[in-house]
Amino acid sequence: MKILFITDNFTPEVNAPATRTYEHAQEWIKMGVDVTVITCVPNFPNGKVFDGYENRFYQKEYIDGIEVIRVWSYMSINIGFFKRVADYISFSITSFLVGLFQNADIIIATSPQFFTTWSAYLLNKVKGIPWIFELRDIWPESIQSVGAIRYQRVINILEKIELGLYRDSNGVIAVTDAFKRNLINRGIDKDKISVITNGSNIELFHIREKDVELLERLNLKDKFIIGYIGTHGMAHSLDFIVKSISKIDDDTIHFLFIGDGAMKQIIIDLAKELNLKNITFLDPITKKEVPKYLSIVDVSLAPLKKSDTFKSVIPSKIFEASAMRKPTLLGVEGQAKEIIEKYGAGVCYEPENEKDFIDKVYLLKNDKNLYNSCKKGCMELALKFDRKVLAHKMLNIIKNMTIKREIAVDFKKKAI
Repeated sequence: MKILFITDNFTPEVNAPATRTYEHAQEWIKMGVDVTVITCVPNFPNGKVFDGYENRFYQKEYIDGIEVIRVWSYMSINIGFFKRVADYISFSITSFLVGLFQNADIIIATSPQFFTTWSAYLLNKVKGIPWIFELRDIWPESIQSVGAIRYQRVINILEKIELGLYRDSNGVIAVTDAFKRNLINRGIDKDKISVITNGSNIELFHIREKDVELLERLNLKDKFIIGYIGTHGMAHSLDFIVKSISKIDDDTIHFLFIGDGAMKQIIIDLAKELNLKNITFLDPITKKEVPKYLSIVDVSLAPLKKSDTFKSVIPSKIFEASAMRKPTLLGVEGQAKEIIEKYGAGVCYEPENEKDFIDKVYLLKNDKNLYNSCKKGCMELALKFDRKVLAHKMLNIIKNMTIKREIAVDFKKKAI
């Protein structure tokens, strides 16, 4: 079996879509599947080409057995609607052109933005290869939630295209049950939607001792560290977090922010304006370095803006943190909150509620029994959401979709 996977993000980028695709592809190759990934040159989130790469029309490399084809795209920092759309559309065009020359049994195109799926849609029409829409975000609804676009007519047009893509695909694999419910409520056939959540790579993320050398280098020894590792984007409400930190008067509590994105400089400037001494900002790190930095964290922070749209989102941070027995301080409602509370793997606060956020910070810091209970809950959650197991489940879904299509094609031929 040969899978052609089209994704805007891929390793060495370290955001959730890049990690999920890379780890799934690794497992599929172990099961005898050929995987080719068409992606762009790594540049997320700043729109700058990573060292060692050039933004050329076509280049090929192999990463851990995965054939990776990188194509040209217009690059833009992860802010500003029209520049980002130009980025997305350019990749959909070049990935389609290169995809014309690739053989595959099935195509998978992944969001969060849906322009990637345009490439799969066109390849299906030209080459007749079945395609799957991997749904990581309800787009364009999510960009409307963060105020990235306010033109309702544009939103309406994009939503019609979005629904048309779901209907045209041979199957949809959503990353949350809430996404599936959203699609069903909007008229998409429930039988074509499967759910494969995010999970944790328990071979990379596991219990380890705190990196004492790193603690000393960062001058954070004897601190209770609350860490945020990931994209500093418009959706993550990090300006709210920084403002709230200014109200915390326990000097043993320290916040560590690692990553980059559209809001990075804004929150750094805000922290300087507030003269905060209990916060440290670090540049992005590689995926392999994340466990080292998570080892020194006492609590993993996973915030989002307060919006009904984000009630359907499950931050991948909670799975990686849980695999390392690091309780999550979650500022997300909906399914993510249900998971954290079901397994007792952390504490939830109401998004953008300053008092609740500060109260929950103190609770995790001061209630040792609760903290230790959360660590036990982390172990249960991590085992339940093992990325390797989830990759096997997703491959079975892909194979079943392929078999169903072959049966339908044979039936149609016999009928003729």
